[in-house]
Amino acid sequence: MTTFTLAEIAAALGVEAQGDGSLTITRVTEPASATGADLALAMKPEFADQISAGAAQAALLWQGADWQSYGLKGAILMDRPRYGMSKLSAMMDAGQGYAPGIHPTAIIDPTAQIGADVSVGPFSIIGAGSVIGDNAVIASHVTIAPRVSIGADALIHPGVRIMADTRIGDRVILHGNVVIGGDGFSFVTPEKSAVEQVRDTLGDSSGTRAQAWARIHSLGGVEIGDDVEVGANSTIDQGSVRATRVGSGTKIDNLVQVGHNVVIGTDCLLCAQAAVAGSTVIGNNCVLGGKSGVADNIKIGDNVVIGAASAVLSNVPAGRAMLGYPAVKMDTHVETYKALRRLPRLLREFAELKKTVSKDGLSG
Repeated sequence: MTTFTLAEIAAALGVEAQGDGSLTITRVTEPASATGADLALAMKPEFADQISAGAAQAALLWQGADWQSYGLKGAILMDRPRYGMSKLSAMMDAGQGYAPGIHPTAIIDPTAQIGADVSVGPFSIIGAGSVIGDNAVIASHVTIAPRVSIGADALIHPGVRIMADTRIGDRVILHGNVVIGGDGFSFVTPEKSAVEQVRDTLGDSSGTRAQAWARIHSLGGVEIGDDVEVGANSTIDQGSVRATRVGSGTKIDNLVQVGHNVVIGTDCLLCAQAAVAGSTVIGNNCVLGGKSGVADNIKIGDNVVIGAASAVLSNVPAGRAMLGYPAVKMDTHVETYKALRRLPRLLREFAELKKTVSKDGLSG
């Protein structure tokens, strides 16, 4: 069990504990279910109102909160308590219990280079010429193909597949069943295909004929920067002749698809079920909402926010918020949606006006 005093937690968060700093904290939890050894997470007034339903003696609250009025013996007050959660959760996380050392069932090619204090779990495979950095954790049933480089302090969870010629930086986290470096979805026909015809004409597919698809092999690999996290069952395809790249600090949620030749900048956020088609370039500090899609061969500038379930079909300048299908400026989409909701009423009013005009015309 992880145990800290309230004062130790406050110090780690860069603030001073209020009240009794010697209180023992063994876990964090919601206010209504907290016990005496829990730190209640009450980061908003509406959450703090639930403290009386539990038995918490201490809580994480917003700056300026009247913590004593909630019957607490101690508190931690922060301007941005949710940000404090990042350090707090790291302190309280007991981890997954991956054992140190190399499990006897692991298969490691003699030419692979394994750094100091690396953990390799049961039935994992590390291919020829691959390099694993110091303090990396490779959980069970992980497959690392030849010529892969993984940086220090990486955490590779069970079932991950990392294909050849992938470069992964330091402190990267890959969650269960991630596939890095699978072949890009790249096929071509001997003559212009229906897809190319439709793109050129914006709708006319006449003149095309049935053709077999020829596979373009992927030769470019994948490059992932430092401090990147990739959620469960997500995939990043390798590039055709240059690497698919994910910049340092980018966080990718579960069930996300990143196509071949894509370049994603630093500190981006790709939420669940987002998909980025091949050869698209995304700038720094961008956010793609859940189920959003980005078409191929377009450019998205820095600091762009794509709303959930939006489809980006053209270039997006830096700093813009986009929403809808096809995605347009968010304020434009909101106005359009408001107008669409008013449309049935407007049609009814138009029908009544039409009747009135017709009657007046007949009576005249």
